[in-house]
Order: sequence, then C-alpha cells, then structure tokens
Amino acid sequence: MRAADVLTLAGQAIRRNTLRSFLTTLGIVIGVASVVTMVQLGQSATQSVTERIASIGSNLLFVIPGTAQRGPGNVRATAEPFDLADAQALARDIADVRVAPALNTTVTVVAGNVNDSVPVVGTTNGYFPVRNHPLAYGREFQPGELASGAAVCVIGQTLVEDLFSGREPLGATLRVRPSACQVIGVLSEKGESMGQDRDKIVLMPIKAVQRRLVGQLDVDAIYVSALVDGTTGQVQGQIESLLRQRRHISAGAPDDFYVRDTQDIADALEGTTRTLTLLLGAIATVSLLVGGIGIVNIMLVSVTERTREIGIRLAIGARARDVLMQFLVEAVVLSTLGGLVGLLVGLLATVGATWKLDMPLVLSPAIMALGFGFSVAIGIVFGFVPARKAARLNPIDALRHE
Repeated sequence: MRAADVLTLAGQAIRRNTLRSFLTTLGIVIGVASVVTMVQLGQSATQSVTERIASIGSNLLFVIPGTAQRGPGNVRATAEPFDLADAQALARDIADVRVAPALNTTVTVVAGNVNDSVPVVGTTNGYFPVRNHPLAYGREFQPGELASGAAVCVIGQTLVEDLFSGREPLGATLRVRPSACQVIGVLSEKGESMGQDRDKIVLMPIKAVQRRLVGQLDVDAIYVSALVDGTTGQVQGQIESLLRQRRHISAGAPDDFYVRDTQDIADALEGTTRTLTLLLGAIATVSLLVGGIGIVNIMLVSVTERTREIGIRLAIGARARDVLMQFLVEAVVLSTLGGLVGLLVGLLATVGATWKLDMPLVLSPAIMALGFGFSVAIGIVFGFVPARKAARLNPIDALRHE
C-alpha cells in the first residue's frame, strides 16, 4: 500500500471520531507544552540570574572584614575594620585591578517637603566602573572634593523621581541628615538586583560620610574588579596575601577577613536553577507518558470497534503489515498533531510567563525539537501495541465479530 493511501485512510479514521481524536491528542499537547515551557523558563531564569550578577559588576570581588561562617544564621565573627590605606594598598600593589572602598549607612534624605530613608555609600570615583554603575548625566567627584570630604553627592534615578518629581536635580541641595550636600550627578538606571533597588542610593565622597554622617574612619568593604577576564582567582590570592601582611596575621592563623567572588555566587545560582529546570522538565515529561497511555487506550478501543472492517480488508487481500501500518500511522498522526499544538502552546506560555516575571526570553530550538521528537516517538512506541493487535486478527474471527 502506498504511503499516500495510508495517510488518507488514517485521516479519514481520525475525522470520523473528531472529539475522541481531540481528547487523545490533548494529553500530548499538555505534555509537550509543559516540557517546553518548564525547560525554557528554567533557561530564562538562569539567564536572568547571570545578567543580574553581571549588573553588580564585572569580575567583581567583595573584600569584607570578619570571618564568614557556614551554618545556622550565617554568623560572621567581628574583626578589625579596614581603612582607606588598605584600599589604596590594593590599588597600588596589585596589577590590573580597579578598587573602590565603601562605607555604608542609611539616613533620612530630605528634598523640599519630601523625605525618605535611603542607603548612603561613601566611596570614590572607582565605584562607577567597579560596580558597573556609570553616570547618566552630571559629573564625578573632583580630586579636591574626595580629599576634603566635600558635601557633594550623586543620586540614583529612583530618588530623582521620588524626591524631585520631575525637577532638575543637578545643583539642588539634598539634606542628608544631619548634613546637606549638593547634587552633582545622576546615576544611570539599573533597576533591582539581588532583591535591592540599585537606583535608590546616594553616593558621597567617603571622607564626607566618615566625618559628617558616621563619625569614624572605618571602611565597611572594598570592591575590587579584575580588568582581565578569568583572573579573579589569581587576584583573590594576591588580595589575601597582601591583607594578611598588612593585618599582621601569622602563618597558620585564619584570615580575619574574607573575599567573595561574584562569579562563584553566579555559578552556584546557575547550578541551582539548572537543577530545578531538569527536575521540572522530568516532572513535565510524565505528562507526555500519560498522553502516550491515552493513545494506547483509544487505539485499542478503535481496533475493537473496527474489527469487522479489519476482517474485510484482510479477506480481500490486505497484508498484515498494511493493517499494522495503518493503525501505527493513525497513532503517529495524532501524536504529531498534539506535538505541533503543544509547541505552539508552550511557546506562547513561555513568552507570557517571561513577560509577566520580567525575565529575558530565551528560546531554545533544541528543546522545542526534542519536545516535538519525543511526542512523535510516543506515537510510534505507544501506537505499536494496538497496531500489532489489529494486524494479528484472524480474518474469519474478525468477520464474525459483531
């Protein structure tokens, strides 16, 4: 029997039972759509994590005083804080790095009759490239302002909207209690990163924060950015060696500071999202198997209903393999249609979910091809049993069937 004739007979059989055919393919549609959506959403989540880590800073290392400890509460033992000389030593003695010290506090910021509680970071001009947060407009701190701790500041986009309500912020006076500063620049918009609004921030010369806001000369953290990709591990070793010397830590004694590589954080988060993606994909695959079982059941019912038709075909000369091929093609056509519709539904669901969750849209042709190929394979594997049953019917018994 020609392939065209087999397809024609399969199409006629499917159209005779439209509702049953639709219900049969529904399991495949749900299965393929689930697999495609879950896996591609997992890839989008991984991409989102990567982008958000990158937005913090490129090749960035956090150097923080104290001892990071694993366990309940993630307790950190206290230690002697850093000072500006430590940051200057890192910038001077380690090649191919940018360094930015940071002193963090939170104060009430007032502009006119509007006020808000805002994170204030005392730092230097190194902050802008190290933390990958350039100016949108305005200017950076001048050397004299950094040296004297002048009352000037750079603010984020959220504060422009919340405190100035469309008014020009440059040159305006912003009261950073208990002091005040002149706005000289506005940071580019960054949005949320790691659960924090990076646009709700005030940057001031670190000496201004030390003297005017907190009354101490400590440095909370030092940000170090490696200028050469792939060298963060080497730079981390140099930082640890230099700080051990400066802090007079004897050989064999533990560090009283720790260096955290954002790439390690990114790798850990990516590994977690990848594992969850595989788990969700495996769970969604169960839907495909359920759809395959549905095909078996419906095709077995179809064989029973069409036993007399099969007997007539065998009696007039049809070969057993022709009957087998007819029922097998019907199962494959049903699963293929379900796979195509499932791909479309999965694609639409992925687009809608990524838009709703504000994640990058990552479409993987390989995943879509795998989902579709699996649906076709389901039709072949699960359609073979009823097709073989039909092909093995005895023509005489089939003709006697009522």
